[in-house]
Amino acid sequence: MSLPIVGLTGNIACGKSSVAEGLRALGAAIVDADEVARAVVEPGSPGLEAVVAEFGDEVLSEDGTLDRGRLGAQVFGDDDARAKLNALLHPRIAVESGQRIGDLQDSGAPYIVYEAALLVENGTHRAFSALVVVTLEEELQVSRLMARDGSTREEALARIHAQMPQAEKAAVADHVIENGGDFEALSERVGEVHAALLATFEGEAV
Repeated sequence: MSLPIVGLTGNIACGKSSVAEGLRALGAAIVDADEVARAVVEPGSPGLEAVVAEFGDEVLSEDGTLDRGRLGAQVFGDDDARAKLNALLHPRIAVESGQRIGDLQDSGAPYIVYEAALLVENGTHRAFSALVVVTLEEELQVSRLMARDGSTREEALARIHAQMPQAEKAAVADHVIENGGDFEALSERVGEVHAALLATFEGEAV
């Protein structure tokens, strides 16, 4: 029997990676979509070659790696360019993610977590055994984003407001983790969700 796959998502600076690490520490296997996205555009990969063919050599750094800042500048605010980039990379990310999930079926973990930003936006959340959404009060989101990226308050707010409202994601979640407290509070809540997932999956297996 294949392992259950849990979708994990949340908006920018909400702390979904911290939640993923907490679940990993409790025994879950993790597939990080951001990590996969970097892997499919490594130097020499067909993915990187396709991106350069479409967007030009200027998206490369001096060492031949993808310069995400330059690429982002090309596609930011340009729906056409972003659609082209997504058409190039999303199928490759899906294939690589599927392979990593397959490789983890014999890992001994109780379930696999697929951590990604746009699970609800693209409708793929429906395919998972359960969905966990990490939320954070907007003012804390702003301050964490400013500290992390060195952005201004206006830049941080623009990025936050460009995303689907957190309430819409929380509404379709099986479990919501509000990340407004300290590390101990987050760890405790992650533990509660882990226990609830185990109980659900054990019940389904009976």
